[in-house]
Amino acid sequence: MKQAPTLGQLFVQGLSPHPIPFSHLINRIPFSVALLDTSKRVVFMNRSLEALAGISSLEARGIACRHILRSNVCGASCPLESMHVDTEPICREGDIIDRNRERIPVRVSFAPLVDIQGNLAGWLECFEDLRATQAQDPLRNEAYTFGPLIGRSPQMEHLFQMVPGIAQTDSSVLITGETGTGKDILAEMIHQHSARSKGSFVKVNCGALPETLLESELFGHRKGAFTGATENKPGRFKLAHNGTLFLTEIGDLPLSLQVKLLSFLDDHVIYPLGSTKGVYLDVRIIAATHRELQAMVQEGKFRQDLLFRLNVVRLQLPPLREREGDIQLLLQHFLDLFTEKFQKDIRGFSRESRQFLLQYPYPGNVRELRNIVEFAVNICTGNTIEMRHLPAYMFEQSTEQTGVVEGLGRDQTTTQTESEKTTALSWPDMEQQMILEALYKAKGRKSKAAEILGWGRSTLWRKMKQYGIDK
Repeated sequence: MKQAPTLGQLFVQGLSPHPIPFSHLINRIPFSVALLDTSKRVVFMNRSLEALAGISSLEARGIACRHILRSNVCGASCPLESMHVDTEPICREGDIIDRNRERIPVRVSFAPLVDIQGNLAGWLECFEDLRATQAQDPLRNEAYTFGPLIGRSPQMEHLFQMVPGIAQTDSSVLITGETGTGKDILAEMIHQHSARSKGSFVKVNCGALPETLLESELFGHRKGAFTGATENKPGRFKLAHNGTLFLTEIGDLPLSLQVKLLSFLDDHVIYPLGSTKGVYLDVRIIAATHRELQAMVQEGKFRQDLLFRLNVVRLQLPPLREREGDIQLLLQHFLDLFTEKFQKDIRGFSRESRQFLLQYPYPGNVRELRNIVEFAVNICTGNTIEMRHLPAYMFEQSTEQTGVVEGLGRDQTTTQTESEKTTALSWPDMEQQMILEALYKAKGRKSKAAEILGWGRSTLWRKMKQYGIDK
């Protein structure tokens, strides 16, 4: 007597006399799909949705959908609350928050699943990533922009002209530049403007995980490959099939994994841990680093042959201090962004604060400028941002041109002697202060502090460990 098909089996009349694995079928669908039970708990997520949300189907199983996808259409406005077995599928636009706490605009379709008896068996949710669509929104296509990237300096205009053509190829790309220059954003823009935009954009921070975990995270593993490997895991390479794999902080990739990455670039085949059978994958590689890889090659910390393979197309993002005219443009952009976000009536910067901000060196580049404006808009109670609304750490930096900084909006004028000029804080010192200030404002909550800094949680934890900040 035949048993009823389980979740892992699907019988298709006339296609095959044998059961077809359900997961094999739904993973081939080029859309992000979630299957929920009648209590709106996750039963299954296909690989496309795993890549979008940054969480595996196994981890999500049995957890309420709203805790996994964290969409703004959840809660009281959840469409499933008003749907029943006879309801036609409905569509809503909103956003989800992925595992890296990044907001992703999506279009979601909801539909009931009905068994052969006519009873409600669960729910089907399909997600369409709208980032590419919104990046092409005419309201966002202002002068001096390329998606979220903004600039009118000659370096940025040249970059904007190059990227669309580069995006249409499958060549490996190496993005270099100081921290905070926008390497992650540029990588995603290359993906969104490519023929792979319907595929997944999967990001891996090579410095965020120890080598043993990173190998499994990248290449996957087979059940029983090591203690605790109770299920097969596809790995980030497999999740990025037909899409783009973005390896940020590539300079932190261990040498043993550099060999495996080089092998993949040669033949596009990976070998999951515990498996001797190779898997062919169609994945484009984009890597990014703030390190001098050529110097690391000389020190024996990075493979020269891997550098050659990654360096097919090299894009250099200039530091903000070298982008003539862009600081003014970015100050106004982020002021408009955060005044609208926080619903504040702030009309601009005072003459003193604007002049100070235009002359500041921004060692943290665009990310630091964004954080400064967000901080100022948060604490400003009037309609003009004054010097007193800027982060305190900025006034501890030495100036090169003057020994006296006047009009700081403080109770006293700050005077700098020649000896004080020579004690300017380095970027690591400044970064530590930024982290401590954010932790103070967040009352010790690391997730909130990461949000204030505009970082992912893993980035904050890694930098806290680097600087020996325990709390």
